[in-house]
Amino acid sequence: MFAKRQSALAAAAGLPPEDRARLGLDAVLATLKKPPVAVAAAGAFVLAAGVLFVAVLGDPRAGAPSARGALQRPVAVETAPTGADAFAMSGLDLYQDLGDPALLDPTGAAGGEALITLPDGASVAGGSAIAAPVRAPSNPLPKAPIAGLFSPGPNGPLPRIAPDGRVPAQAYARPFRSNGKPMVSLVVGGLGLNAVTTRAAIERLPAEVTLSFVPYAEGLQAWIDMARAQGHEVMIELPMEPTGYPDNDPGPYTLMSSGGADDVEAKLDWLLGRATGYFGVTNYLGDRFAASDESMGAMLGVLRQRGVAFLDDGSMRRKPGAFARASADRIIDEQQSPAAIMGQLNALEAAAKTRGAALGTGFSYPVTVEAAARWTAGLEARGLQLAPASAMTRRPGR
Repeated sequence: MFAKRQSALAAAAGLPPEDRARLGLDAVLATLKKPPVAVAAAGAFVLAAGVLFVAVLGDPRAGAPSARGALQRPVAVETAPTGADAFAMSGLDLYQDLGDPALLDPTGAAGGEALITLPDGASVAGGSAIAAPVRAPSNPLPKAPIAGLFSPGPNGPLPRIAPDGRVPAQAYARPFRSNGKPMVSLVVGGLGLNAVTTRAAIERLPAEVTLSFVPYAEGLQAWIDMARAQGHEVMIELPMEPTGYPDNDPGPYTLMSSGGADDVEAKLDWLLGRATGYFGVTNYLGDRFAASDESMGAMLGVLRQRGVAFLDDGSMRRKPGAFARASADRIIDEQQSPAAIMGQLNALEAAAKTRGAALGTGFSYPVTVEAAARWTAGLEARGLQLAPASAMTRRPGR
């Protein structure tokens, strides 16, 4: 092999040298004859010509009008979530219309959490994460109205004492039997105006928690039926004249301190006729109304004649009347943060252990519902019995 290579080199050694320029041009022409290369070269030529044209003559479309638009994906339309869906979300944007959004974040920073300390020493995180589970119905209450406990009214069925002596304050209450432990009760009100929070309170709070509904709520009877089917006893809220009225106006059927007995009775016909199935009523505001012995006495007299209980938020403790009475020992959510609400619930628990029974009230803020659900879950282990609010009522003179 080596001898043959040496012979070829020796033969070529005596030849004249080839023209290198000629060889390079021939190689280029041969390459350009290949179809892929030819196409690429043509494209490059056109592009170069266009660039040269613009550089010399300018942009031919420089004077033409132009428009630019941004493409956006269509926003999916979502249906309103149920209470279970909403309380499974990590954010609480659905509840911003219920108050100051900052109140839902006790740390004052988005996404923050606060530690809630239970009486037994356990700690749970509170804030935007809602974890209270949906509860199965517990001893559903009979569907309202119950025969004999209502009479026709100008705006709907009105409660009445049945000929056999049955009264709405007892027939529509959740049955309860004391086990001898200190009793604690809770009323959650303001229900019926916000569908998400109303459903959440019905589904996620224990059946022993009493629910209170706004009389102006649309579909009020359906909400009451749902609550009773879940096992909750219910009340209706009576709007009463507050200090600062009419700037602070509870609504068109507000019971007025200056209205007199006839005005009070006429408005009660509308308020009490909005639905049926409630064992009692409670006040919404009303410090000025409560100062009028005539108007307050007229209201309590109507409730007594109709066999309806009256539970107030603690501001009308010295006002006797109605078929049965009770006053709350504290409002649990005047400060709407998990830690503050849990502190009030713990104080309510301590009062029950001291006096044997205690009653609290709160509004249906999401943070209130969540704190109440967590607090009630451990009451039995801490030596207390959760009782419906009707169990706290007492008849005058008894």
